[in-house]
Amino acid sequence: MSSYQAELNKVSKTFQKQIAETEEKIGEVQTEFAKTLEAMSRAAMSRATAEIELGLKLSKKLSTARSPYDALSACQEWFTEEMSARNEDARQYMTTCQKFIAEGTRFFSNGGSNGRMSR
Repeated sequence: MSSYQAELNKVSKTFQKQIAETEEKIGEVQTEFAKTLEAMSRAAMSRATAEIELGLKLSKKLSTARSPYDALSACQEWFTEEMSARNEDARQYMTTCQKFIAEGTRFFSNGGSNGRMSR
């Protein structure tokens, strides 16, 4: 019975160690996700500010336009800048998604504890 108890204690300690490592790894992943979400929030606020500034710039140009050509030119410039900004937004979104996927894959591929729980 003592051999059984010793083996049970050994398995229990090993399991507790794996749980602790898994909890630590989950904490690391949560921290990485939080950092990524914080960066996304800052980027969104920056884009919103840039969007307002771009709209104000268009409004100013339209109010000072002296001909339909001036107005069309201002709209064309605004549209070009707007499309460039949307392209950058899409690029940043894809980069962020890749970070989430890579971090999730890294975590789940090793079972959250240095490969000890993977199959």
